[in-house]
Amino acid sequence: MNKITGLVDSVYLGASEETLSKQPRDSLNAQLDGLVGDRHGSIEREAWGAGDKQVEGIIRRNERQWSAVSVEELAAIAKAMDLTEPLSAASLGANLCLSGVPELSRLPKGSILKFPSGAELMVEEYNPPCLDMGKKLASIHSTQSGKAIHDTAFSQAAQYTRGLVGVVEVPGMINAGDRVEVTVYQPPLWLREGG
Repeated sequence: MNKITGLVDSVYLGASEETLSKQPRDSLNAQLDGLVGDRHGSIEREAWGAGDKQVEGIIRRNERQWSAVSVEELAAIAKAMDLTEPLSAASLGANLCLSGVPELSRLPKGSILKFPSGAELMVEEYNPPCLDMGKKLASIHSTQSGKAIHDTAFSQAAQYTRGLVGVVEVPGMINAGDRVEVTVYQPPLWLREGG
């Protein structure tokens, strides 16, 4: 099994539906229905239509109980956007910001993030950049060149580096400063060998 050890740089919660940002915390309480106190916590959600397999409004399983970004990928996005200041996980609405996990956004579905408390988060999918987030970032950031930031600049710069979403597999506490052990999903041996 391919394992990577990283660090929980910071953690965030956001209860308000009216803002995309989240607020820094010392720890997160991960339960089977999501992160306690976070607006994305639930075992179910309404399908949005665009980007979902289901028709808008259908109640479906919530595969987005948490979101994570990496320090390294945030730095790459900020550089590609020519920003004067770093991007923060909070302004992107992420719950976790990790460091030391190369290409976090490319972890396959089924990969497990395990924390010292025993809490485990399972990766469901890549979290693509959206236009609403691009508009928000364009309104609060400036470029080193002094040029205006186009609403689509974030979507272009964050392609395949925007982070991940997933579900809580095993409940427990996740603290800023914790080590995180990432087990990268690999298909079972019988499937890799073709039978």
